[in-house]
Amino acid sequence: MEDHVTVGVDGSPESRAAARWAAREAALRQVPLRLVHAVDWPLDPVFPGLGRQDVDRWADRALAEAAQELHHRHPHLEITTRCLAARASAALAAEAARAGLLVLGSRGLGGLAGFLVGSVAMSTVTATDTPVVLVRTSDAPDGPADASGAEVVVGVDIHESCDPVLTFAFEEADRRACGLRAVHGWKLPAAYTYVPFFDPDNERDIGRSVAHMVDDMLLPWRRKFPGVKVEHGVFMGSAGDRLVRASRNAALVVVGRRVRHSPLGAHLGPVAHAVLHHSAAPVAVVAHE
Repeated sequence: MEDHVTVGVDGSPESRAAARWAAREAALRQVPLRLVHAVDWPLDPVFPGLGRQDVDRWADRALAEAAQELHHRHPHLEITTRCLAARASAALAAEAARAGLLVLGSRGLGGLAGFLVGSVAMSTVTATDTPVVLVRTSDAPDGPADASGAEVVVGVDIHESCDPVLTFAFEEADRRACGLRAVHGWKLPAAYTYVPFFDPDNERDIGRSVAHMVDDMLLPWRRKFPGVKVEHGVFMGSAGDRLVRASRNAALVVVGRRVRHSPLGAHLGPVAHAVLHHSAAPVAVVAHE
């Protein structure tokens, strides 16, 4: 894996916003930026009379215009472009395997917070082990040094080994010199639903125990990143709902995705799925075993 940031570009407002976000991220990381456009040939028959040369010229122009804008915003950033003749999700997943981060554009849900995640973005997210960030047009930074001081929010699960997720989240907070908020939701064991008189003190005891577990989980990263101010919220309920609420004041929301080696079954868990579709901030999906 290389250290550069890759972003998918297709000339749409969503991809231009993604490119601006990716350029700022590459500048923060001090690594090159690669703009990638994929042309799935032959084109759908709804575009009669459009030849290969026409498509290639349009793709070259989209890449050149994006690169020119980003050079203006980040004059010291190394930017390369690449046009591929392949299905978009397959091409982006292949490019992601050679990058440190893949950034994709996603359409916002009108006046509502959240994302309209298309089939290309969803297929790409579940096809690569490289972290993927989804960005809407409203998430694009205004300038190369744009920073609101908003925190990074990360969803943690004490029942899974999510080291890559925490490493990514702490590194992002450290680059931005902002705080990090860890969110964990827990549920009572199913057996408690059959207890007619459940003692509320038991619920408080379980909550305190879970909070200690989250503290223990975060401790190695607190020591590794002493400059990152860390807060955590532990509560009974849906982690997805709380992450979506926290996204309203976040610079980035980080969620995990368990790597599935079988083609069967869901490749994106319910928490990541909820956050992807309803977050008010850019979302990073990080694969883990």
